[in-house]
Amino acid sequence: MSLDSAARAGSAVERFSVHEARQRLEHERHARLTQLQALGEASGGAPEAHDLQIVQRGAIEHALKDIDAALARLQQGTYGTCQGCDRPIPVERLEILPYARCCVPCQQRAG
Repeated sequence: MSLDSAARAGSAVERFSVHEARQRLEHERHARLTQLQALGEASGGAPEAHDLQIVQRGAIEHALKDIDAALARLQQGTYGTCQGCDRPIPVERLEILPYARCCVPCQQRAG
């Protein structure tokens, strides 16, 4: 990471502390694990319900991977920096989606 991007990331982290980010990410991780457990306990039902459970499980597992990646970025000191444009991700976005990889414009361009 360049000095410039480190300074930009540092300013975002000042407003959104590493401790607070870790707490939010751990909370998100726990919530997703609870959802997986609930899906595992749900059984039977119509074939459409089973198909929905498969889709839900995939989405939850994808979110868990994103959360783990965000925890790794936090450890590396790159948390809060957009992976698309290398600018700080607005704190408001991180408050809503603490495992966001990109700012909204870069996310929209990625599709």
